[in-house]
Amino acid sequence: MLGSIFLGFLLLTIIVTIFPPSAIDQEFSEEIQEHQYPLIDWVMKAISWPGSAPQSALIVLSVAIIFLIFKLKREAGFIILTLLSGVVSRVLKILIDRPRPTDDLVRIIEKAKHQSFPSGHVLFYVIFFGFLLILMYHLKEINRTLRIAVAAISAFLIFTIPISRIYLGAHWFTDVLGSALLGILGLYALSYYYLKKP
Repeated sequence: MLGSIFLGFLLLTIIVTIFPPSAIDQEFSEEIQEHQYPLIDWVMKAISWPGSAPQSALIVLSVAIIFLIFKLKREAGFIILTLLSGVVSRVLKILIDRPRPTDDLVRIIEKAKHQSFPSGHVLFYVIFFGFLLILMYHLKEINRTLRIAVAAISAFLIFTIPISRIYLGAHWFTDVLGSALLGILGLYALSYYYLKKP
């Protein structure tokens, strides 16, 4: 399973390196951007907001501090580790050097910096919010209503961030797909070491 996910990411990396952008990417962007309204623009920007700097780092640090306050030091440490997704994303962006979508091909609502592949937002959301989901499932000592609320918000953001990034014109479909695959691998590694007995 993990091997297939890794091969899928590797294959996508090769494809976007050779063919940036592809007809499939443009088709997805056209479909997602087909219906455009100011309210949808605002919602999509709101979904992406937690993944931009510096708020992504501040969110991670704030959550880690909350876990520390409640004597959950190990969980706080693993939460901090999710910041490594930003380092991985930045390194891969430099190595692959795929251009962002341009306004002659898609509607650009949010002007993004750096290269396009992989999507740092998607990678961060899958790893950080995915790990929060795992913590909410395992930490039974936390209030049940709070756990459900955090899990629901986390799941919502994970599943909507790929659409948000394409809708805003910040990424191609293959960018977010590759990031989701890489994020699953990162989340698995983080969860594996967390769930092992210390």
